[in-house]
Amino acid sequence: MFSQTVEYALRAVVVLANHPDEPRTVHQIAEACQVPPDYLGKVLQALGRAGLVSAQRGKHGGFTLRADTTTLSILDVVNAVDPIRRITRCPLGIAAHGKKLCPLHRRLDAAMAAVESALGASTLAEMLEEPAPLKPLCGGLTHVAVKTV
Repeated sequence: MFSQTVEYALRAVVVLANHPDEPRTVHQIAEACQVPPDYLGKVLQALGRAGLVSAQRGKHGGFTLRADTTTLSILDVVNAVDPIRRITRCPLGIAAHGKKLCPLHRRLDAAMAAVESALGASTLAEMLEEPAPLKPLCGGLTHVAVKTV
C-alpha cells in the first residue's frame, strides 16, 4: 500500500530523530537505513521542501529533523513524499456518478480515510517511545533489544 519512497522517508526521519543534535549526511542516513544514497537524497529533498528536515552544507553539515517529534505525525511524513490519494469523484469518469461515489469507491475511500486517520493520530515521538522489544525501523543499527527487569 505504501511506496518505497514512503518507507525510505520514514526510515530517514527515524534516524534523524534518534540524533537530534547531530547533522547526518545522506551517506550516514543511507547506511543506517539500508537504502540507496542517491534515491535517499531525493527523498530528503522532498522532506526539506515540506519543512520537515533542514540541510546544512559544509564540513560539519548534513540533515537534521526540523519538525518537533511530539507534533510530527506519521501522516505528515507520508504526505511530504507520496500523499495519500482520496477518491473524490468516480475514477472511471462515469458521468452519471458525478461526484457521488459508487459503493465500491465509497468503501475504498473510507479505507483510505481510516489509514489517514490512524497515521495522523500517531506521532513520531509516540512511536519512538513505545515500549517494545525492537526500536523502529532501520535494520541492525537501531534495532535494540529492550531488557525488562
